[in-house]
Amino acid sequence: MEREEILATVESIFAKVLKKNDLKMNDETTANDVDGWDSMSNMIVIAEIERHFGIRLKLREIIKMKNVGALCDVIKEKTSR
Repeated sequence: MEREEILATVESIFAKVLKKNDLKMNDETTANDVDGWDSMSNMIVIAEIERHFGIRLKLREIIKMKNVGALCDVIKEKTSR
């Protein structure tokens, strides 16, 4: 899967979880940029991402992710194996 497709899918998952159909994200987007992106919604997003992509994210990987770009990089790495 191409990275652009991963970003589009991640954006779609966030939009669904946060109930924001007009949500636009890029590599630099952080929780501070998105209303409603809190620790609880983050857990739901991570679970949806794991389910959709068929991967498992380790806690230390999640903690290191500073923005959506870092999340997409980890997804790309795990789905390329």
